[in-house]
Amino acid sequence: MARTEQLRRLPRVGGFLPSLGVWESVRIALESLRSNKLRTFLTMLGIIIGVWSVVSLISIGNGAQKAITDQVEGIGTNLLSVNPGQPRRGIDTTSNELTLEDAEAIRRSVPEIQYVTPLFQGSAKIVGGDVSRDVQVTGATEEYAIVRNLKIARGQFITEQMDEAARNVVVLGATLAEEIFGTLDPIGETVRLKGQAMKVVGVLEKSGGLSNEDSMVYVPLNTGYRILFGGRATTSASYQVSGILLQVRTAEEVDLAQRKTEQLMRRRHALSDDGEEDDFTVFSQASLLSTFNTVTTTLTVFLGAIAGISLFVGGIGVMNIMLVSVTERTKEIGLRKAVGAKRRDILRQFLIEALVMSILGGMIGLGLGYATASLIGYFFAEYITPIVTPGAVVLAVGFSAAVGLFFGIYPALRAARLNPIQALRYE
Repeated sequence: MARTEQLRRLPRVGGFLPSLGVWESVRIALESLRSNKLRTFLTMLGIIIGVWSVVSLISIGNGAQKAITDQVEGIGTNLLSVNPGQPRRGIDTTSNELTLEDAEAIRRSVPEIQYVTPLFQGSAKIVGGDVSRDVQVTGATEEYAIVRNLKIARGQFITEQMDEAARNVVVLGATLAEEIFGTLDPIGETVRLKGQAMKVVGVLEKSGGLSNEDSMVYVPLNTGYRILFGGRATTSASYQVSGILLQVRTAEEVDLAQRKTEQLMRRRHALSDDGEEDDFTVFSQASLLSTFNTVTTTLTVFLGAIAGISLFVGGIGVMNIMLVSVTERTKEIGLRKAVGAKRRDILRQFLIEALVMSILGGMIGLGLGYATASLIGYFFAEYITPIVTPGAVVLAVGFSAAVGLFFGIYPALRAARLNPIQALRYE
């Protein structure tokens, strides 16, 4: 009778059965948390902020990686770029030249390459309407638009006839055309470039790409040489080029085309075959993409690690409040042990309470993180669209559960090891 009376007088939460099933333990844990709403919320806040930070930052990192990948792939496919100089060895690019003859040699000698397009770049002041500003000017051939996958919004790109005749024509980037002509159709209108009257023959689609094409001006390559910039080479009778873009026929032939191009350039520039004396650099689009992916992945991991620190701090809060709970419920623990509860029953009860608190916080943080990613995608869709991957969700929720388990073990063990007689005498 005395034992029955003690059981009846136990606190409502967790004290009326010596041994509990898992779901019964979960139900009692929820009741315990509900009975101290403010304290529970403040304890979960660390977990919520931690999971929210992890999900938000990883989704932003994933979105940035996808945006960069799309932009790099958008500048063309199977692309190789030949540039003067060797940045990795600090060789001054201005002391090395690539010429139109180099471009023609590549066109003749590397059959894996489908398109070869030399370009020459300089800066000049453009004047049109009320706008007068310095812009970057690219002298290009007809094939440049194909290799760089440029889209024409109005008019046309530079043609072979325009280039051969060195006509005074320009193609404007979308942002620059809008800045000069507003909503008017610029095709057939005239702007002045480095003091020369130029007829607008085309406007590019807005791209938002890495090379700031939206604010660039394109002229025929020969127009750039003969009318705007000169550009005679110092080592031959040819013209200098700022770079040579190569489009390889297939992705499988990119490496072979790169090796053949490097060997050809070494022979033309009388350089050693081991590459130590190279005065040029051949970049492949794949290596550029790999570099960007490495950088963005590193940043994502770094940001995720910083967010993980706040999750760790939240776990310390869980342990602190569980220790307080063990102290407050010492007599309850003693009564349960007195009526037959074993150590594992007490251990499981407190571990489940810590896990329930951490997982609940993790779910709320996950929801907030998803909402944050959606809001960023909505307001900044032009620049980035955060991506919440299943891996990020599993990582955040799994890590929050692991934090609850890790930081709940000590309070649970402390509760399980209480001496029932001393616990019953506790006031």
